[in-house]
Amino acid sequence: MRAPDPRPRSHPAYLAFLVHRLSGLLLALFLPLHFWALSHAIRGEAALEGFLRWTDHPLLKAAETALVVLLAAHLAGGLRVLALEFLGWRAQQKTLVAASAGVALGAGLLFLLNAG
Repeated sequence: MRAPDPRPRSHPAYLAFLVHRLSGLLLALFLPLHFWALSHAIRGEAALEGFLRWTDHPLLKAAETALVVLLAAHLAGGLRVLALEFLGWRAQQKTLVAASAGVALGAGLLFLLNAG
């Protein structure tokens, strides 16, 4: 019996798989915080205004940027998976992985530049 080849885990497609799964998990963990934020709007204008002032903290702005990068990474990874489903395996998979990472980071950078 042969030992499994350890190289597939170093392949860029495996890294893209991990980023897609981890971004989805982190987004799912964010949902309760999102609902908590929305509950302030239900409580009234004063509660929402207080919450929005609290979100002006620089650490929360950084977390907001990370959230946008997670959303973009998950979207780009999902599009990559759809391309695999409908187009089949291609030799350019590394290029698609790099492009999806670039799109995710570019979206985060655009958000960060616009958030100021």
